[in-house]
This record gives sequence, structure tokens and C-alpha cells, in this order.
Amino acid sequence: MFRPLPRLALACLLLPAAIQTLAASPKLHSLQDEQSDMTKKTAVPSRKNNDQPVDAAVLTHPVLWHEPTDIGSLDLYYGQGGNKHQPKPPFTFVEEDRDGTNPKFDAKDADGKTWRCKVGDEARPEVVASRLLWAVGYYANDDYLLPESEISGLKMHRGSKDIRDGHVTNARYARKPGGQKKIGIWTWKENPFYGKREFNGLRVMMAVMNNWDLKDVNNSVYSDSKTGQQIFLVNDVGATFGSNGLGFSKARSKGNVDSFVGSRFIQNKTDTLVSFATPHAPTGVLLGTFGATTASYHMRSGLDWIGNDIPIEDARWMGSLLRQLSHKQLVDAFRAGSFPDDAIDAYVGVVESRIMELKDL
Repeated sequence: MFRPLPRLALACLLLPAAIQTLAASPKLHSLQDEQSDMTKKTAVPSRKNNDQPVDAAVLTHPVLWHEPTDIGSLDLYYGQGGNKHQPKPPFTFVEEDRDGTNPKFDAKDADGKTWRCKVGDEARPEVVASRLLWAVGYYANDDYLLPESEISGLKMHRGSKDIRDGHVTNARYARKPGGQKKIGIWTWKENPFYGKREFNGLRVMMAVMNNWDLKDVNNSVYSDSKTGQQIFLVNDVGATFGSNGLGFSKARSKGNVDSFVGSRFIQNKTDTLVSFATPHAPTGVLLGTFGATTASYHMRSGLDWIGNDIPIEDARWMGSLLRQLSHKQLVDAFRAGSFPDDAIDAYVGVVESRIMELKDL
């Protein structure tokens, strides 16, 4: 039951001046934009981007995870695409994607390949998250972070400090491997893998990386024409390596090393089950905005089950896969996200500590 609302209603009656001041705050505008985008996506999913739940009738060979081969030898700097398949300049602007909270656009590289480019707070952590998911057997995009790139003909409606006159800073370039086409989204509560070890392992990975943005619309299903499989993956993993949930300052919620270092991991456990602190409902944001983000709070508070009551044996299993990654591989994953050296050391220390906590469950 949601209890703070009566107190919030009283606060709204007693503190109108405070509310007016807060309404002018750029931070509140940012949070309201996030709430508006969330409402739009959940109420009216985009048909252009195939954001409708996938039709169960087409799921002839669904896959969520595959047995990884020699985890300790994987290159986490270049990822599954490798050095050979990274985006190659010069780049030409194709079109802007105005969905979501971060500026995105499509661009073609020198080889004629089309990449989905994202800038903003999610770009760097998303590359790291995709590396780690790929390493332990989950499906991911070919993601690369280019610190600097020039995009010919770039025209954007949404501005960003990372885009200036065709010059783009810290952009994530992503594309699916050839032969894969998005056919819909999948939901956390209804999917072919619910309750299975690989599904629970994915829930653990979300907690390891502090991925709190677990809306169903961030999950994609791709049809692979080469294998006949329907590939399930968490397609949007940029809200990672920050706080356990959406904070009042979005900059501290994604790719923020101080928030990540100060966040909780294991919340509680029994003899058979473990619960994690991610995803965490944004209670502080709700109170700080005097209820202005109530819709977002209710949606996100309904996601906390994803991190709760996971069988300990499944959490240990995921820990056993992560333990096969060397210190250098973890460093390389964060180097791929172009994080500063001191931040990389801190990030890797937390991830290694969390891997040990899974081992010791």
C-alpha cells in the first residue's frame, strides 16, 4: 500500500510557494520529461519501433541465454563485434529517433552500415553493461563508445551538450548482428523463461550493474533469419552503474561512480532466497517533488520484485560465471565505456566485491 500520499497532499496544501519554486527547477523538468516519456511508452507503444508485446504464436525457438565459450579469453574492450566490426568514419546522418529521454539518431559509416547513436548520461554505462551481459552468455547489441565523431548533415530537434555543429562527444554506436530484425518486446512477468535459471540469472545481472530502468519497453525480441531463433534481450541498459533507482538528479543515477560505490547490493536473504537493492522505487524523488512524479513512482515501485526472492542457487550460478572474468577483462569493459582511470578502478572494485558476495551466498 502506498502510504506517503496523504502526507504529500498535506504538504501540497501547506507549501504552495515551495511547489512553485520547485516547478521552475530544471531537475524537476527533467524528471517530468522522464515521467511523460514513460507514460507515453507504456500507454501507447511505438509501432514504428515494434514496441508491442511479441505474439506468442511466432515463438517457435525463443532463446534468452546461451552457454558462453571460454569466458576468460573474451575481449571485453571490443566486445562481441570485435575490432574488425567497429563503426568506421566518415559518418553520414540518416534520421533522428525522437523516442526516449536521450538524444538518438541513425548514421551510416564508411562501410554503409547503419548505427543507432545515443548521447547523454546513458551512452557510456550502456557499453559496459552490454559487454558484461555478452560475457556471461546473454544476448546484446554490438556496442561501441566513440569519444569523438563527426556526423555529416547532422540535424537534431533535441539538443545536447554532446552535440555541436556535427561534432558528437561520447556517443554510443549500436547495431544488431546481421540477419536480426526486431519483432516486438517481452515482459518481465510473462515470457517463456519465467522462473528458469537463465531468467533468474538475468535478474541478478540487473542488480550487479544497478540497472533500475526495467520497464518492459526496454526489452526486445529479435528474429534471427540465420538460425530461426527468437532472441530475447534487455535492449536498453543505459541506466546502470549509478544509484539503485532513479534519483532527483538523473546525472547521479546513471554512470555515476560515487553513486555506484555508495549503493547497496544484497538487501536480505533467507536459507533459499536472496533479494537485491536494485531496482529501488524512487521514494526520495516522490517526496522531493511533492507528489509531482507519482505516476512514475507507482510504475517503478511495481518493478522491485525483479530483484527480490531469487533462488540462491541461481544467484550463485551467475556468480560462478562472473568469477571467470579476470581483473583485466573488467577493466577493459569500463575502458570500452571511456571512463576515467580513477573511476574505472572504483567501478571494478565494486563489481569484484559483488561477485565475491554472490560466491559467498
